[in-house]
Amino acid sequence: MSGPARKKPSAASRLAIQVVAYAAAIAISIFFVYPFYWMIVNSFRTQEAVLSRPLALLPEQFDFAAYETIANIGGVSLTTYLTNSLLITAVATALGVSIMAMGAYALYRSPKLPLFGTVRNTFLVAIMYPNMLLVIPLYFVVYYLGLLQSQAGNYVGIVLSISIVPLVFILFLQFFRNIPSELLDAAVMDGATEWQIFRRIVLPLAKPVVLTACLIAVLLNWKQWFQILVISTSPDTYTLPVALLSLNTEYGVNFQATMALATLTCVPVIIVFILTQRRVMSGFLAGAVKG
Repeated sequence: MSGPARKKPSAASRLAIQVVAYAAAIAISIFFVYPFYWMIVNSFRTQEAVLSRPLALLPEQFDFAAYETIANIGGVSLTTYLTNSLLITAVATALGVSIMAMGAYALYRSPKLPLFGTVRNTFLVAIMYPNMLLVIPLYFVVYYLGLLQSQAGNYVGIVLSISIVPLVFILFLQFFRNIPSELLDAAVMDGATEWQIFRRIVLPLAKPVVLTACLIAVLLNWKQWFQILVISTSPDTYTLPVALLSLNTEYGVNFQATMALATLTCVPVIIVFILTQRRVMSGFLAGAVKG
């Protein structure tokens, strides 16, 4: 005999569960959003106000002195740091995503070629490996390539050092494994080359993953500072995160200026993530491994 049928929860119970769930979600959201809100608010407050009432929710008055202070940091204009961030992030993202996509496709199509398995395992290990431990060998590589003698070489060295994103490689590889092999085999039988298959068949199918990979690379490359600080030979090649470090060195603990520059550094990527988060989720689902 079957056991007693379970009663379905009443409408009141379901409503109570939803209210509790939404309340918990709102509380968690406030917990994570508040530090960013606090940063933005304190960028418009005087340093005396920040030190006397650090947890104030609104500025006493909008003071733009901090933004005037950071207009020039260490003899370099803020626009130079911003331009460097935009330029380095854009080039490193385009280069890294392109290389990762082609490398993952090559590994997917010819997994038994020599060292291909080692490459895949290396990327898996690199996800867990702290980047800072690679800075010294990375510096010697850039040095022996002759990329420290000029400002242009500095830019090339910085871009090359941050462009490779292991997570993007794994994302592409998992998506390519979900493409039906019959589709690619049919293209081969029609006389298509691997480059034609990749460009005309695989990339259009991988559009959600490409957009997700670009966003991940942008977020990761934008925040890089340690590699750039080590490789750069002049403040003229610094980005906004490195300028934030230089600001603390030059002005000591200037809370207002630090909050202002941190706001300019964080807000652009926050806006980009908010506008593209749905595509990110769809891209991760497209690149997920099928069970």
